[in-house]
Amino acid sequence: MRERVVRAVAGFLVSVSVLLAVLVNMNWLILAAFVGLNLFQSSFTKFCPLEIILKKAGVKE
Repeated sequence: MRERVVRAVAGFLVSVSVLLAVLVNMNWLILAAFVGLNLFQSSFTKFCPLEIILKKAGVKE
């Protein structure tokens, strides 16, 4: 369940940042880059800050 939430939040943040970059300011692409880099590093290190937050919030594995 946690993995699905992480993917949903990441997809949502990337979509919103791209939309904001088109409509408001190109600097919003920094958020998309940050989310992408965090997903990339978590594939190697198995460390994801959102998973830690979800675990503490009681979201089941």
